[in-house]
Amino acid sequence: MSREGCGDGDRVIICRCEDVSRDEVIEAIEQGYDTIEELKRYLRIGMGTCQGRTCQRLVTQILREKTGRNIEEIGTTVTRPPANAVSLGALAAGGPTEEGGDEYATP
Repeated sequence: MSREGCGDGDRVIICRCEDVSRDEVIEAIEQGYDTIEELKRYLRIGMGTCQGRTCQRLVTQILREKTGRNIEEIGTTVTRPPANAVSLGALAAGGPTEEGGDEYATP
């Protein structure tokens, strides 16, 4: 990623979902968070709506520039769903009754 054309006051956003800037990523790397998983946990990069589809390549490139490691060494983040799984039994239980009560009934 090139910073050409960016003034000193400009904030280059790397992760739009979590509002993380390039400077924040670099600062975290300098503090010792030098793996993609550590950056994910520390800055929440890749944990927003896009699940890293937008920012992961940018963060990987910054890690490569700052650590000298190649992309194979850096790797990728572990994909985890953003919500807990729902069992089929819970789905089969149905929803509120037509009368608007709190009871659940199966069809």
